[in-house]
Amino acid sequence: MSGCPFLAKAHHFKTDPEKEEDEDEDSQKGTNKDTSGGIVYGEYLQLDKIINAQKLQSELNGNKIHDEHLFIVTHQSYELWFKQIMWELDSVRELFIHNYVRDERNMLKVVSRIHRITMIFRLLVDQFAVLETMTALDFFDFRQYLSSASGFQSLQFRLLENKIGVSEKLRVPYNRRHYRDKFHGQESEDLIKTEQDPTLLQLVEKWLERTPGLERDGFNFWGKLQTNIDDGFRMEKQKLEKMPNGEKKQDLLEDLTKQMEVFTYLFDFKHHEHLLSKGERRLSYRALQGALMIYFYREEPRFQVPFQLLTYLMEVDTLMTKWRYNHVCMVHRMIGNKAGTGGSSGYHYLRSTVSDRYKVFVDLFNLATYLVPRSWVPKLNPTIYKFPFTAECNDSSYSSSGSCSSEED
Repeated sequence: MSGCPFLAKAHHFKTDPEKEEDEDEDSQKGTNKDTSGGIVYGEYLQLDKIINAQKLQSELNGNKIHDEHLFIVTHQSYELWFKQIMWELDSVRELFIHNYVRDERNMLKVVSRIHRITMIFRLLVDQFAVLETMTALDFFDFRQYLSSASGFQSLQFRLLENKIGVSEKLRVPYNRRHYRDKFHGQESEDLIKTEQDPTLLQLVEKWLERTPGLERDGFNFWGKLQTNIDDGFRMEKQKLEKMPNGEKKQDLLEDLTKQMEVFTYLFDFKHHEHLLSKGERRLSYRALQGALMIYFYREEPRFQVPFQLLTYLMEVDTLMTKWRYNHVCMVHRMIGNKAGTGGSSGYHYLRSTVSDRYKVFVDLFNLATYLVPRSWVPKLNPTIYKFPFTAECNDSSYSSSGSCSSEED
């Protein structure tokens, strides 16, 4: 009897043999194009190169170790995904470099591609679970055949870090030497080029500096915000001073003083520049203002897409940190405190890279430090302050004809 077994007692499904025959015929009406001379699946994907790219060193040395195949496939997969991330990242950087983002329609491309990068990183983070099905003893069986090969030598990951904006000055030295010393020839030149090219961080910084509403002769968000916050704290302090003297009042006053100090530094340009020089801030003072404005007005239509971008940029940092952390845990699990195959201190070196010094968009995370009651945020009257969604058509960043245009794919 055909049909759902759970409903068999209650219902009987009748089939029409003629109808089934018609459906079978319809399913076979396709055209076989294999013989037409066009490119086929395996050729299109170059599968002969990919599938035959796993050369087990243990097998070449006459001692084939089963789990070395998993080790190679996993790392090859990482490298392919690194390539795709850079493909997306380069396209986003081009949109910024050529000022196509002045046309807000192109921001949807930027956001969707950065979101795609986050989804790939999620996959890379989860991929460690597959590699961890291999035990430390399994890895020990073939580790000797890796010789001096090390994950640190992944050129693509270093290029990726540079293109996003990991600061050369903030990198943890590798055996007290510059990270680039492990690379030579064209690889070293490629790394130098990415250090000199505009990074995603720098491009986003310039974009944030253009946030509409920062102009002093316009909405003047920063000036109004400072005034509102000063007034808000003054009123809070007056309320607390009216409370009966006691330990609770003293604690609340001390807490308020600390909060006021935080915002005093926020509105201090020189303090910001000092933090920039120490590497504790990444964005310019103007860009930070733009980011905070987007943060506060994220529900306004004009700022919804920019807020999504800032959110995804933080997600990139978060997932890269998780990736590093999972890598640290896996290495500790596999080799303990032994030195790495590339000559580093292994676990101890990798552990030192899981810190804020490798977070590119750390300033965006710190925006939550400056949360204030909504009533303190300057009111935005859309009938008075109209922020256009696209740049003016006479903007030269579009075309020589002066008409608005977007990037052509």
